[in-house]
Amino acid sequence: MVWRDGGRVRLFTRRGFDWTLRYPRIVRSARLLRATRFLIDGEAVVCGEDGISDFEKLHQGAHDASVILYAFDLLAIDGADIRQERLEDRRGKLRPLLAHPEDILFSDHYHGDGEVAFRHACQMGLEGIVSKRRDSHYQSGRSDAWLKIRNPNSSAVRRLVDVTR
Repeated sequence: MVWRDGGRVRLFTRRGFDWTLRYPRIVRSARLLRATRFLIDGEAVVCGEDGISDFEKLHQGAHDASVILYAFDLLAIDGADIRQERLEDRRGKLRPLLAHPEDILFSDHYHGDGEVAFRHACQMGLEGIVSKRRDSHYQSGRSDAWLKIRNPNSSAVRRLVDVTR
C-alpha cells in the first residue's frame, strides 16, 4: 500500500509492516503524483534484465533501491474513500493518476480468455495471473471477488513450496 497525505508518504506491506525507507524509488514517485492524498494498492517488484519480475531479487533485499510498484487499485483519493466503488471505476481513476511517474506503473488488465492469459504467463515464466470481478468493491485480504492462479513452474511458487515443507 502506498499512502500519501500531503508531503508524507508511507509504504505498508500486506501484514502492516512499514517499508517506507526500504523502497525509495516508490516513495519518490508517489511524491511526484499530482494528487496529494491517496491510498494505492499494488505489488512491489524487482525486474530482471529480461524485464520480468524476479521474486528472488525482491526477497533477497539486496536490490531494494531498484524496487518499483505495479499499482492495481486505488482505495482513496483526495480525502474520499472509494473502496465501495466498482473496481473498474477505481482503476479508471488510478490510470490518469499514474500518467507520468516511472517507478509506479499502472498494472494493465486483459479482458478475455483467462486460460489463454494464464498459458502465456506460464510461457513467459511469470508467477501467474490474478482475475478480478470488474464490478467488485474493495475488500482487504482474500475475497471471492478475485482469484490468484499460480504458475507451478515459476521460481516464486517453487520457493513458496520449499519454504512450507
